[in-house]
Amino acid sequence: MQWDRLFDFLAMGNHGLYVWGSFAVMAAAMILEPVLLARERKRLLERLRRQYRAEALDEESGGRAASSGEGR
Repeated sequence: MQWDRLFDFLAMGNHGLYVWGSFAVMAAAMILEPVLLARERKRLLERLRRQYRAEALDEESGGRAASSGEGR
């Protein structure tokens, strides 16, 4: 295909809406995927940090009594 004007290129032989719509959806997905993955990774790391702190506090306070069978 040869286009003489920018409008002809954008129209893509009357398939422009499909072509450019598909392009926009794919571009949005490619931009959003790493953003959402980074946000989820941050949430996971924070949850693991809280869990680690809770387990460390449990071992310091009640973990010794619980491991010997006392307190539960």
